[in-house]
Amino acid sequence: MDRRTFIRTGTLALVSGFVAPSLAGGKPWGEASADPFLMAKLVAANDLAIEGILSRGAAKPVVQYYRGLSGDFAVLAAGYCHPASAYHRAGALTEAMGRILGLLLDLQYPNGTLDAEGNRFSPPDTAFLLETLCPAAGLLGKAGDAVPAHIVGDLEKFLRNVGEALCTGGLHTVNHRWVVSAALARLFVLFGEQRYLDRAEQWLAEGIYIDEDGNFPERSRNYAAVEDQAFIHLAEILERPAYLDYVAQNLTANFYYLEPNGDLVCLDSRRQDQYRAISIYGYYRLYRYMANRRQDGFFAAIARRIEHLPRFRESVLAGSLIHFMDNAVLSQNMPGDSPLPERYTHLFSASQLARIRRGNITATIFGGTDRPLIVASGRSTNPTFFTFRKGEAILEYARLSTSFFNTGYFRSEGLNREGNSYLLRESRVASYYHPLPAEQRNPQGDYRLTESTDGRFWSKMDFPSRPTTDLHLETAIKISEDSGGFVLDVDVQGPANVEVTLVLCFRKGGIFKDINRGWEEDHYFLKGGMATYTVGRDTIEIGPGAMAHTHVQGIDGEIYSTHFGTLQGEGNHLYITGLVPFTHSLRIR
Repeated sequence: MDRRTFIRTGTLALVSGFVAPSLAGGKPWGEASADPFLMAKLVAANDLAIEGILSRGAAKPVVQYYRGLSGDFAVLAAGYCHPASAYHRAGALTEAMGRILGLLLDLQYPNGTLDAEGNRFSPPDTAFLLETLCPAAGLLGKAGDAVPAHIVGDLEKFLRNVGEALCTGGLHTVNHRWVVSAALARLFVLFGEQRYLDRAEQWLAEGIYIDEDGNFPERSRNYAAVEDQAFIHLAEILERPAYLDYVAQNLTANFYYLEPNGDLVCLDSRRQDQYRAISIYGYYRLYRYMANRRQDGFFAAIARRIEHLPRFRESVLAGSLIHFMDNAVLSQNMPGDSPLPERYTHLFSASQLARIRRGNITATIFGGTDRPLIVASGRSTNPTFFTFRKGEAILEYARLSTSFFNTGYFRSEGLNREGNSYLLRESRVASYYHPLPAEQRNPQGDYRLTESTDGRFWSKMDFPSRPTTDLHLETAIKISEDSGGFVLDVDVQGPANVEVTLVLCFRKGGIFKDINRGWEEDHYFLKGGMATYTVGRDTIEIGPGAMAHTHVQGIDGEIYSTHFGTLQGEGNHLYITGLVPFTHSLRIR
């Protein structure tokens, strides 16, 4: 069998919607009724994307990040193969696909990998490209002689090279294991080489962890979507329907992170999305798949909610045709909706985060920073302890900082619920160091470079061997639901006159009333009384204020200022300030 015949026949399993009988309930997915209205929109959006690809041409990206190339190739392949596309069998598409494959082969190292910005020779980043290239290979294989031989040959060469990299290369993170395993499984379907499955099984044998909240270890909304998709592929190809249970758990949890406008709360993430909300658009295919696969009205209702978000066409439809053609479960008509709750209180106990929704009002309370505090990728360090939304008026974050030895933001040591209230607490210690005991002295004065016992800095002082005098700062915040809003009772006790700064950052686009301007753009103070922040018809009321000091620069703390960094987010910042002992009740509604 020549390679052209092999790639064509080897991909028919996925193209035709094959799945093992244990997963499909004995009914081939290909017999399921398609949603013609949605498919028409997918084809139209894909054709529009093709116009853009053809107009700009194929070129090596300026940034060394190449998923855009594989995505473009898949868009072209879908248009070339779908009979309803205006570009069906168009020669311009084979020319464009050929150019993209040429670029990918030029960028591919002899070991099969590509770079991804600073990640050099990266197997996992290369594996991500297969999420679109494998279904494209399936469609082109099914198209037979309509696809020029050089397209088939170059695509097979690239994919086999990647397979070599994934069989022999390593990775970095939890989610990479499942992405690489899924890519290997898809290569097995294409080429039938057992070593692909053998390597995937080595990763899968490490065990799949999901916590009681329904989160994978990184607690990342961004990477969970990647993991969910990987487990769907693995469940299908390896005939392991239990993997779909992980997907269902995660998608169920995901709903309670969802804001009415489609944002997903990410405060408890251990990855880069912990400082920004991401959109639920990337989950659409996952919810739709699980709705159809399990005939689940809850998942169907969430998928339909995503369909009604304003950027659904640009964010979902434009690049999804390839996936709907690859997996017939997606193209089925979804089951009827189950009601989605509009009022709930949901506690994520593992990550110490509470989500509260009352119609168009939502709030998040977070106390789950990883301890000890180490600011690094892979650890939860976001100091935001409260967020609040009232329609379009959005409080992006509430954070509290003190000048206590320049230790910066308050980060709670957990979250405790008492009735209608949530308690956040943190104890801090800062030390002064005494002379070394006689037996610890070094006549040359050369002592160990050590971290201070309070974790604030390093010096050649052999800190662990020294007696200390310690100062303590105790912070407690009680957050209570009250009359359509919340009351934040803040109590900070410790050395007198330590500066306390409560910063409320509101999403831009609104208008403040009854506040005092600060000295920097987008900085405001609330001296006393109540203030409002209005966006359209929605208004958040805040107060009463306090202003005992105006020193609000550098409040991130030495852990950031040492690197000339800041955590200050974009938005309008309202400051309420005081001095220790500081007790203040703030109403947000």
